[in-house]
Amino acid sequence: MNERKSSGLADRIYSDILNSIMEGEFKEGDRLLTEHALAERFATSRPTVREALARLRADGIIVTRRGSGTIVGRRPDPEVRRFAPLETLSDIRRCYEFRMVTESGAAELAAIKADEHDIRAIQEAWEQLERVVETQEGIGAKDDFAFHLAVSRASKNPFFITVLSFIEEQVEVSMNLSRNLSFVKTLERQRLVQREHLDVLEAIRARDPARAGKAMKTHLENALDRMFGD
Repeated sequence: MNERKSSGLADRIYSDILNSIMEGEFKEGDRLLTEHALAERFATSRPTVREALARLRADGIIVTRRGSGTIVGRRPDPEVRRFAPLETLSDIRRCYEFRMVTESGAAELAAIKADEHDIRAIQEAWEQLERVVETQEGIGAKDDFAFHLAVSRASKNPFFITVLSFIEEQVEVSMNLSRNLSFVKTLERQRLVQREHLDVLEAIRARDPARAGKAMKTHLENALDRMFGD
């Protein structure tokens, strides 16, 4: 079996197991089938199964506990399937992890270096997002990106701006998923996201770098938790 075919099978197994967890066939705390049983179920080799399980483990979906084997650790929001292919969840998760590190740093610098024009730009981006929430017209992924980009610009460090712009497509994919999930939940959940954005804005306006960095990291952590948890 060539490497490309093996990787394709691992993607399918990853998606099928994840779908089984989201459908409730395996619930949180349930023991997963053994590698051998999964290899038989999918008519493939144990190394291919192992590759799929490694991805699920890295995503926090399954965990291995001594004496208990492999169990389901957490169940992603079932609505995820409406807005994104399951095989993209790993990339989306890693995008958020990367952003937690980079954007929290950008927010810290913004609190130190932003001028009045920068703060006004962040404020205007937040106000546009507020209009999206209140009017319920559209999802607002591009407006969300504009808010985060305004924070990066306020850092006065072109590397933050370049990095965020370079991954814009991937960021907007994750933002579309996150905001779609909020859209189909409750208006209060959308307003919660807006309060998190406001925490970032207010910390930058207060010239408090530690608070700004923490607010940005918390916002992105919460976005990830809302996606990968019930």
